[in-house]
Amino acid sequence: MGFYAWAMALIPHLKLFNSLTRSVEPFVPAEAGRITFYSCGPTVYDDAHIGNFRSFLAADVLKRFLQSPLCQLEGTGPGPRTVVHVMNITDVGHMTEDDVADGGGEDKMALAGRRIAEAKKSGKIPANVQIDATDPYAVAGFYAQRFLEDARQLGLLVAIEAQKDASLMPRASAFVPGMVVVIERLIARGNAYVAGSTGQRAVYFSVQSFAGYGKLSGNTLDKLREGEGGRVNAADQAGKRHPADFLLWKEDPRHIMKWESPWGWGYPGWHIECSVMSVWRAAIGRTDTPIGESLPALEQAWGALTSFTKPGSQALIDLHSGGEDNAFPHHECEIAQSCCAFNQTPAGGVFARSWFHARHLFVEGEKMSKSRGNFFTPRDLFAQGHEPAALRLELIRAHYRTNANFTMQGLADSARMVERWRKIASATTPGTTAPKARAQDVLTAFADAMHDDLNVAKAIGAVNAWLNTIATPSADDASAIRLIDQVLGVLERPRLASQGTELAEYAPGTEPHPAIEGRLQARKAARAAKDFKASDAIRDELAALGYAIKDTPSGRVEVSRRSK
Repeated sequence: MGFYAWAMALIPHLKLFNSLTRSVEPFVPAEAGRITFYSCGPTVYDDAHIGNFRSFLAADVLKRFLQSPLCQLEGTGPGPRTVVHVMNITDVGHMTEDDVADGGGEDKMALAGRRIAEAKKSGKIPANVQIDATDPYAVAGFYAQRFLEDARQLGLLVAIEAQKDASLMPRASAFVPGMVVVIERLIARGNAYVAGSTGQRAVYFSVQSFAGYGKLSGNTLDKLREGEGGRVNAADQAGKRHPADFLLWKEDPRHIMKWESPWGWGYPGWHIECSVMSVWRAAIGRTDTPIGESLPALEQAWGALTSFTKPGSQALIDLHSGGEDNAFPHHECEIAQSCCAFNQTPAGGVFARSWFHARHLFVEGEKMSKSRGNFFTPRDLFAQGHEPAALRLELIRAHYRTNANFTMQGLADSARMVERWRKIASATTPGTTAPKARAQDVLTAFADAMHDDLNVAKAIGAVNAWLNTIATPSADDASAIRLIDQVLGVLERPRLASQGTELAEYAPGTEPHPAIEGRLQARKAARAAKDFKASDAIRDELAALGYAIKDTPSGRVEVSRRSK
């Protein structure tokens, strides 16, 4: 081994678990200073829940670390570097039975329209909210805006950056003409075919035309069974060459959202959208979304999708992320159709150099479910007074490849952690030799943990152990925690405002109320009379109502929401 290779082997560099190879391996992009990254985003038929955001935020932490000067990649120097991160918004073609490659059931946007209509009738949606529940574009716009609001509150960089560059968060409905172009290309290359008669046509991808189908998920063709679970329509199956062939286009002029195509008016399958949007923005680098009146004109405008070809079986992008439930069928189908459309030699193609999947989120040890009462969206928790910074930290602090367990106690612990970090970040005392060395040590420990398959849990442990050694924070300590937070993205989150009265200071998410003020006044009188039994009884009474109180040196009482 030469000296350079020996020296480089001693320097930590980022290693990630690649779901495709099922191994932890060095992450090496095609270009040292520019990384292309695509994440499967939300389907905007409802508010995204905290389980969805766990996956989105895991990708966000990865993006932030890749951009950080603390991140070193094999064979290159440390950052910063540019990360072109694209996340789609699905507003068409995603069916209710999405665990089947064909996507059975009904369009999720139609379902969302009925839900909104019911919510308006029941008063769950305020009367001043103007939305036509029969218009799928209006429904999608309503939920997309709510998603973006929550995402920006939680510090999702791609959502923040999309305020200046909307092409970073493309919407599937705007890319349907591009999907038509790619489907035509797949047919021309022998990877897709049209089945059915006029009025009932469908275009399917031929899984037998791609030898690598099943490599990501393990669902190889010999393991897939026809109509598994009874969800596949027998009539649709009859037109297929293989039971696992998946839908690219469905002719259906009665569908709630429909577009013109060479195979009649209809709608795209779910999987094709991500291949088109990722290649258009991340691989080709186009920031425009061509529009036009006629199908021929649109096909010409999207012509870059016809001419773009990668030599051999080279990866099209560097990174692709999603939740573990996206691996099959969605990502499996993405790989097949993307490699067959855009690789000169599809066999052996991988689409992305590295596949990054975050595992599920449980709530209080159970699967999240509305029927169990443990189903939360970020805005639910914000309304209860929980800070975006605390929620973000709680959702990112477990290793992305372990099932995370969200608890209210954990959320309260994260809130306390955030406050502790904020105090360090605000320090202005000049540093000395000791604090400088101390700060350098924590940066090294933090970076080492993050280089090890993005081990956020270990990295946060290193930060908190470092904080325990600080008696008087210095400016160097503040600089270190701010550099760390460029990766974790916690301290930059907006703080909820507190409110004060003569008796109490109400923490963010709580507000003065006559009943609470009355009990605090009675408690103050009891303490003045040294009737501590009565004072404790009032404290317990407030706790039963969901409030925690804490006496402060100022004489006022701190009132906050009580952890359940």
